[in-house]
Amino acid sequence: MTSNISTTVDAGVAHVRLDRPDKLNALTLPMLRDLADTGRRLSADRSLRAVILSGEGDSFCAGLDFATVLKRPSSLVLGFVPDPRRGTNVFQESCWVWRRMPVPVVAAVTGNCLGGGLQIAMGADFRYTTPDARWSVLEAKWGLIPDMSGIRSLTEQVGLDLAKRLTMTGEIFDGRAAYDYGLASGVADDPHAAAAELVDTLLTRSPDALAASKRLFLAAPGASARRVFARERIEQLRLLFGRNAKVARAAALTKGAAEPAYHERAGVIPR
Repeated sequence: MTSNISTTVDAGVAHVRLDRPDKLNALTLPMLRDLADTGRRLSADRSLRAVILSGEGDSFCAGLDFATVLKRPSSLVLGFVPDPRRGTNVFQESCWVWRRMPVPVVAAVTGNCLGGGLQIAMGADFRYTTPDARWSVLEAKWGLIPDMSGIRSLTEQVGLDLAKRLTMTGEIFDGRAAYDYGLASGVADDPHAAAAELVDTLLTRSPDALAASKRLFLAAPGASARRVFARERIEQLRLLFGRNAKVARAAALTKGAAEPAYHERAGVIPR
């Protein structure tokens, strides 16, 4: 069976694309499974340094393809069953796998970023969008709620009041409004180029420090200050005596005279 998720890796950067352009990259159950599997497979690659998520054609993702998914209601119901090891079902894992990934993930949004597509974008660490892209927590239109980790990610990103409003109204807004709301990290006519520019900067930083940062920020919401402080201490001690911290210190002392040559990422794959 042909996958509708395409992946290429170049110089440590994975380009993961939703690849169903004739349907505006609308999501099917196999696509969601492939997306989650792709994220887990890439997480195990210690030479990987970053991921750029995008959609083939003119659209990032138009959301769930209800017409296709509802043809097999038994498969839909099974898709709601969570994996006991991770606590996520296939819908949630397709988004949350990018949060758990130990490298930075940047989404490049064009065209539609609706419903499940918006939730996948929110699984990335950063999001760049064209000014005219169409964003919406579109589940409200269908009498539903965002259930692909969207409640958590929206609340963290924009706060409770706005997250409720967007979820309850299904408001459709453009890329500039997405930036104003705090959903997008930046607005660019070419979001792929903007994503690549950020990745180029991140490649000059220690992959161990980037992985530690992601672990800390993933665990911080809901944790007590005491617990967060303890995690900070543990992560910092590991970094201080690691090979990549030595590389970073040497690069800092040369004041950018030479590009740092980091070793492969050393951390344990996050939960």
